[in-house]
Amino acid sequence: MEIRGDMLIGRAAVYGRAGALRAVDPASGEVLEPAFGCGDAGDVDRACRLAREAAPALRAASGETRARLLEAIAAGLLAAGNALLERAARETGLPPARLIVERGRAVGQLRQFAQAARRGLDAGAIVEPGQPGKLPPKPDLRSRRVAIGPVAVFGASNFPLAFSVAGGDTAAALAAGCPVVAKAHPAHPGVSELTGRVIQQAVADCGLPEGVFSLLIGDGHDIGLALVRHPAIAAVAFTGSRQGGLALLRAAALRPSPIPVFAEMGSLNPIFVLPHALAARAESLGAAWVDAVALNAGQFCTCPSLLLALEGEPLDRLRAAVVKAAAAKPAETMLTSAIHAGYQAALRRIRAAPGVAELATGQAATGPHAARLTLFETRADAFLAAPELSEEAFGPCALLVACRDLDQWFEVAHSLDGQLAAAMQLDEADLPLARELLPVLEARAGRVLANGSPNWVEVSPAMMHGGPFPAGSDSRATSVGLAAMDRFLRPVCYQNLPAALLPPQLADDNPLALWRRVAGEWRGD
Repeated sequence: MEIRGDMLIGRAAVYGRAGALRAVDPASGEVLEPAFGCGDAGDVDRACRLAREAAPALRAASGETRARLLEAIAAGLLAAGNALLERAARETGLPPARLIVERGRAVGQLRQFAQAARRGLDAGAIVEPGQPGKLPPKPDLRSRRVAIGPVAVFGASNFPLAFSVAGGDTAAALAAGCPVVAKAHPAHPGVSELTGRVIQQAVADCGLPEGVFSLLIGDGHDIGLALVRHPAIAAVAFTGSRQGGLALLRAAALRPSPIPVFAEMGSLNPIFVLPHALAARAESLGAAWVDAVALNAGQFCTCPSLLLALEGEPLDRLRAAVVKAAAAKPAETMLTSAIHAGYQAALRRIRAAPGVAELATGQAATGPHAARLTLFETRADAFLAAPELSEEAFGPCALLVACRDLDQWFEVAHSLDGQLAAAMQLDEADLPLARELLPVLEARAGRVLANGSPNWVEVSPAMMHGGPFPAGSDSRATSVGLAAMDRFLRPVCYQNLPAALLPPQLADDNPLALWRRVAGEWRGD
């Protein structure tokens, strides 16, 4: 499959005329071919109009049709083979092994959403038969969820396959019956075009309207803001920086008809090391924390960049283990020059904060965009007095916070903003304290885990990948797992409709064999 530098607007390949951008290999600094034409407001308008025209047909499409579409995309990603992986490696600097795993994740979530669509999990059907003899008469009430309309999807920088053009947001939207207008991340336009062509072909093969999917390319903010402001767009899905997410939120809120923005904007993902676990496992906990922070140059929104523990001899042992483990970590290439520059600025910000000391470093950087692992330490009172230490530093950087006692430990916990994840390292003797800490973490994090690192987010129906602001723009929403469809569905209630007008999801004979709540009971007949 050839990369031509095109946008994909419906079934057409369009070379944008509003300037050009090129991908850069972050490991070498080499500028990659070809040049990609950037779109303008006219391209946005055409893509969004096509999406609006396609929306009724996709909303009405059977679950089987949507499932076949998602499965065709999954098959196409695999059929793209090494060409897709090699381009992803060139554009991101990510190692091939990581990209193979990520492609498997992308394929797996597409197939999970396909099964959800096939089983009608998007419908959420409820049937409450009327009781005309009741005083006052109870009407016949039935409800289902319907697709909200075209969704704007913004590709993420750090997951070019699983959180980008063919990633979880696109899979969830298509499963829900919503057309997608995707904006490629400017750091990996080649991967975006390749995956976009896979989706474009799958739409055609399934006989669906061309507006079910379009791909826009642009450098800067104008094309993204134009996409969010277009009246055809019904929702936005975004994974990226807080600055970028807030800009989209403002644009969506100022529309004549505001729309929801589901933005995942990163967090500190604190690890709380409980006292008995610290005493028993200080060395292994320190080494594991270093591994988690250093993984893929720390470029995960779930990187555990904050660790809290009580002062004392066990913490001294953890510090020593951290210093030893960090010294063995090589510097790794970051995704883009802009991300690398942002990481260096974050290091300067942390170093300038009062009461912060450098705890450990990895091996020195050698490549043009390589990042050196850097770990800092501060005391709890200094952390509480410096709000800038609660800002995410995207990259292999983390902060150890030493607390003099449990009161101070809980004070720090209560001070934290919303988080994607929070972890507890605990042993059985720590359970009473963990029970006390758990409600504090539940109030601040979308996911709470024990004895592990939050880095990897399992694609599962039970997963919650979101959190209170500023980790997410809507604390009720997840961008991973089957519940990610909920963002793009809205309920409609039907009162006293004749049987001939009822959608099949709500018909008395249940022709689609869905699981439904009927008169208060879940039934599959």
